[in-house]
Amino acid sequence: MKNESGEASVEEENQEQPKEAGKFIKIKKFTFIMGIFLVIFLTAGITTIALTFGDEKVESLAPDKHAEFEKLYTTYDKIKDNYYEEVDEEKLVDGAINGMIKSLDDPYSAYMDKKEASSFHESISSSFEGIGAEIQEQDGQIMVVSPIKGSPAEKAGVKPNDIILSVDGKSVEGLSSSEAVLKIRGEKGTKVDLSISRAGESEPIELTIKRDTIPIETVYAEMLDDGVAKIQVTSFSEHTVQELKTALEEMSKKDMKGLVLDLRGNPGGLLDQAIEMASLFIPNGEVVLQVEERSGKKQVYKSENDGELKIPVVVLIDDGSASASEIVAAAVSESADIPLIGVKSFGKGTVQTAEDFEDGSNFKYTAAKWLTPEGNWIHKKGIKPDITVKLPGYASLPYISPDKELKASDSSSEVKAAEEMLKEAGHDPGKVDGFFDEATTNAVTAFQREQKIKETGTIKDDTTMKLMQVIQEKILKNDTQVKKAVEVLKKEINK
Repeated sequence: MKNESGEASVEEENQEQPKEAGKFIKIKKFTFIMGIFLVIFLTAGITTIALTFGDEKVESLAPDKHAEFEKLYTTYDKIKDNYYEEVDEEKLVDGAINGMIKSLDDPYSAYMDKKEASSFHESISSSFEGIGAEIQEQDGQIMVVSPIKGSPAEKAGVKPNDIILSVDGKSVEGLSSSEAVLKIRGEKGTKVDLSISRAGESEPIELTIKRDTIPIETVYAEMLDDGVAKIQVTSFSEHTVQELKTALEEMSKKDMKGLVLDLRGNPGGLLDQAIEMASLFIPNGEVVLQVEERSGKKQVYKSENDGELKIPVVVLIDDGSASASEIVAAAVSESADIPLIGVKSFGKGTVQTAEDFEDGSNFKYTAAKWLTPEGNWIHKKGIKPDITVKLPGYASLPYISPDKELKASDSSSEVKAAEEMLKEAGHDPGKVDGFFDEATTNAVTAFQREQKIKETGTIKDDTTMKLMQVIQEKILKNDTQVKKAVEVLKKEINK
């Protein structure tokens, strides 16, 4: 017989076998099937007895390693399947990670999506476009750590510890620092409006800043009088130490006898660069810093200097000196007895590490805290200088927007700032009270005549810019902290 497919059936293939053979085959099949049932029954029985009477419970062959995530998975599935609108699954995952990291209540830990991560990596590369200010989230607010030297932010008068209230009219309260960075950064030539709260100012300061390319050139050197060189380090990026070595060589060729290392307004950066830089000034084998993990285990980093600088050095710090710059300041102070001059530093004593995901996003988190060579933790305390020297009061005057006109009968904090600037520029505005009266008008007119600007008696555009430029030049000429540093160095040089 053939089956419907035309192939010989099993019955046909076997029909030539003896009847006894057919009978034997049937018996074997039956025995095999019964054997299977018996094994299953015995296995089930043994398992039941073991679970019931065994000394220890039998562990699952595939235990759920993260059972605590069951709520998270359930929430994700419910929203994805039942939310009244279609949801972006990637956005849900990003939000979950972001929420997890925010729960740490740590301003230095953050999740960054692809766009934010790209911005983060730019900040330690050769350049980026924006206003040039290091910020952090603190207690739900966005605070300026320090503006970058020569940046639009610095020129606009942004100061350390300023609180950014809004960007282009939209509040940034509750945003992470990486989220705020994306709102503040933008293409070169475009403008961004910031509303800033500053200690001592009763009203918010309104700034309009034009974005520019911010080069990550981090070292600036110049020779002062009597063989004293000043080298300013503005941040710690990939090539900072090499830039510093080059600057030291250049200053040596100019017969450098003493060095002012200026870390004022330096918001920090890469840890390895800070360790290597501190080592340039610390004798070989001396401690640079200690990094302490959660377990209490400490990793001690020591100087690997093959010949420390043989000239006297002083270091300048201020309230904008943070993180890596504080590592250097503390290290040279405690391990090389180099004096610190200025005002108390910012106070950031933690170390962050970043993890990249395959999709280009990443997250950074606080992995340890760093201690000074002597084991001090400066977090939220800062480093007190050996010699405290403040800048003149006019160095803290707020920025005035050139787009805003100040005129007779106006009354505001900007008018008060302008009156103080006029006074420092040598033109008496009368009582400095924030009211634009006749004496203020006369002072403005006299200033415009002196600077060869159209005499309008009002403050706007060129008048505003020139007024702030005059004050900036006066600050540079009367940098009390640098003057003190030079004084200290000269005593050492002349010993």
